[in-house]
Amino acid sequence: MTKHVVCVSPEQNLIDVKHIYEKRNFHHHIPVVENNKLVGMVSLIDFMYNISGAGINDDNTVYSELTVKDIMTQKPFYLTTMSTIEDAAKVLIEGNYHAIPIVEDDRLVGIISTADLIKFFLSKAS
Repeated sequence: MTKHVVCVSPEQNLIDVKHIYEKRNFHHHIPVVENNKLVGMVSLIDFMYNISGAGINDDNTVYSELTVKDIMTQKPFYLTTMSTIEDAAKVLIEGNYHAIPIVEDDRLVGIISTADLIKFFLSKAS
């Protein structure tokens, strides 16, 4: 699980999401957190669909007019710290999710992706 999770807040403009996808090697969802509580997720698909035709320049108005809450999936699926690796693997293999937030006491503590699981299982095979 990745413990240092890059998150956004519901009130942030889409330009911040654009910069996360551009400047970080992101391939999965970005958790949306408010008062340390997971309130949503933004996927690359959500982002791309909502900026269709905006181009790569930061000055397009769509990036400043829309906020994260306008495009995020509310009440996202998550697992808790009590979940097992097998629980995460079963969810990810279904193909509906590529990253799962991990929550403890309603607070986001990490995220696990398909790549994280592959790395884990490969390290156990060595």
